Amino acid sequence: MEILLPTLLTIITAATPLLYAALGELVTEKSGVLNLGVEGMILMGAVCGFAMVHATDSAALGIFAGLLGGAALSLVFALLVLGLQASQVASGLALTIFGLGLSALVGQDLVGLAYAGLPKLAIPLLCDIPFVGQLLFKHDILVYGSFALTAAVAWFLVGTRAGLIVRAVGDSHAAAHAMGYSVLRIRCAATVFGGGMAGLAGAYLSLAYSPLWVENMSAGRGWIALALVVFATWRTGRVLLGAYLFGGITILQLHAQAAGVGVPSQAMSMLPYLATIVVLVLISRDHNKIKLNAPACIGKPFHPTA
Repeated sequence: MEILLPTLLTIITAATPLLYAALGELVTEKSGVLNLGVEGMILMGAVCGFAMVHATDSAALGIFAGLLGGAALSLVFALLVLGLQASQVASGLALTIFGLGLSALVGQDLVGLAYAGLPKLAIPLLCDIPFVGQLLFKHDILVYGSFALTAAVAWFLVGTRAGLIVRAVGDSHAAAHAMGYSVLRIRCAATVFGGGMAGLAGAYLSLAYSPLWVENMSAGRGWIALALVVFATWRTGRVLLGAYLFGGITILQLHAQAAGVGVPSQAMSMLPYLATIVVLVLISRDHNKIKLNAPACIGKPFHPTA
């Protein structure tokens, strides 16, 4: 039990940024937009959040700055693919490269600085429950927020009229346009939401997971988040499951290295990304299932007509 609890706690911290980024991308893709720039938006969220905390010593402002950093970068993407009808794939890849370079530039004076980390918020009474209290009710605000966000996104997409409209735009933008809905505005809103959630994922990395700024500290999490959406077949509950699965794999390779497993550390560090590839290969074998669950218009440009 003494070993199990710390392990589970580290899995939660490893899964949280993946969950934020994947949920944001899920909503974006449900609207029919494929944003491959998640990695760049995470990095911008991380550097903006850390810079704000360093300037103001306010965790709340740091979290908000991280959200705005990711959302601002997603607006650039939205302008390119929705306003100028640029390729979503090419623009997303360019956004990742741009975010990596811009975050390094913005954060060049922040390297080497440290932060105490987001404060833990213990829920009275519940936190005193043996084992479960320590596991579920003594976390920072962003961990609690990830649980709430999962429930909110699931409810929004399935149980609200606005969520139905987003899904309709992703499944048939021509039909949604014919019914009078502004496809471009809806997709822009979904894209900005996805960028904001990626920014929160980055803010969590630099303010809680490892409270400091290091260039390229996202370490491929944006690509894993993209894979999670496909792994989950665009379903919110499966995104949660997948985030914790990949978070567990990340922690597994760290524990294996600490235990002195006779495998090169570089090979162990490959585990999360190798698992991502294996999962995608296995899922891609069932083409009909992917086609059934994927938004029909994902990645397809929309040309409004009068």
